Amino acid sequence: MTAAAGAVVAALSAAGAVGAATHLARKVLTPDRLKPDDTQILGIDDASVTLALTPESRQPGRYGLWFDGGRGHARVGSVLEVEHATGRIRRVLEGVDTGELRVGPARWNQYYFVGNPQEALGLPSRDVEIAAEIGTLAAWQVPAAGGVADRWAILVHGRGAPREECLRAVPVLHDLGFTALIPLYRNDIGAPSSSDGRYSLGLSEWRDLEAALLYAVDAGAQEVILFGWSMGGAIVLQTLDRSWLSDRVTAVVLDAPVIDWADVLRHHGALNNIPGPIAGLSRSLIGHRWARRLVGVHEPIDVALTNWEHRADELNHRTLLIHSLDDEFVPAGPSISLAAKRADLVRLETWRGARHTKEWNVDPDRWNAVVSDFLTA
Repeated sequence: MTAAAGAVVAALSAAGAVGAATHLARKVLTPDRLKPDDTQILGIDDASVTLALTPESRQPGRYGLWFDGGRGHARVGSVLEVEHATGRIRRVLEGVDTGELRVGPARWNQYYFVGNPQEALGLPSRDVEIAAEIGTLAAWQVPAAGGVADRWAILVHGRGAPREECLRAVPVLHDLGFTALIPLYRNDIGAPSSSDGRYSLGLSEWRDLEAALLYAVDAGAQEVILFGWSMGGAIVLQTLDRSWLSDRVTAVVLDAPVIDWADVLRHHGALNNIPGPIAGLSRSLIGHRWARRLVGVHEPIDVALTNWEHRADELNHRTLLIHSLDDEFVPAGPSISLAAKRADLVRLETWRGARHTKEWNVDPDRWNAVVSDFLTA
């Protein structure tokens, strides 16, 4: 091969590496609006439903099913029978919320509940609006039992998840006398988009949580608990670090949180068989101003700022971490490390057998007890 030909091959290889790294970066930062059906309803009787066997449908615990293109919803419980040879699984049918359950395509709902707090939980609630930097953000507000308004909890869902993700925590909070506030944040469906329409991994979304904090304080909150699931955890941590209202927060509960985005990106690179150097280049592109147009962001994203293993000494709030050791999406390693480094502030509760953010689904009684014990300690 001539020197010129070698240079061309090297340039093409470099271009291919940049292209692959750019694709990975955009995939992480771009909201995923498409929610395709991912299972099949194969049979129904009065007390059970038979589904196609998938990694999700075989999980223990309580889940939901959207069917009829999302117009219908049912709730399923314990596994009754698994037929590996035929690829079928039969589960308890706990109820049908809307629509008529039929054989056909369906989509797994890991959040179990559907609709607003009144519809899903039977708790009085109201729709409110929060004035934020990005625009007006819709939120659900569930008043505390007894009408006391000085103890609030603000619940932050994860990347690409709906607000229903947070509903699992509302009953225990209601029983403990907290007003629950569940807001949208930028780039959610139904919320204003950022100028680039991209997630910034908590580095801009925290401003929306700060607006929710201000709303709660203006409404009389004296004590505020912050909850975060997955990327919601990263948003909470940035809020505690950057917001002038962080001193109003008395405790934090994080479920399967992103403690270090670099670790998550490395994990997903490996899952997708992306070579380590390309995954590393992807993280680098996200943070460089010159690469903004490549990855489609308005401002570079400094992933190092999301590494709370390294920033553990900067934490000041009592924190409960709930994380499954079998989390396939956000590995538990950084949560374990953070808890070890800050045993004075951080309590870690690990789960087995739960996929990402599904600790409540697998053992709701334990989840409720752990949260209640932490908040009443």
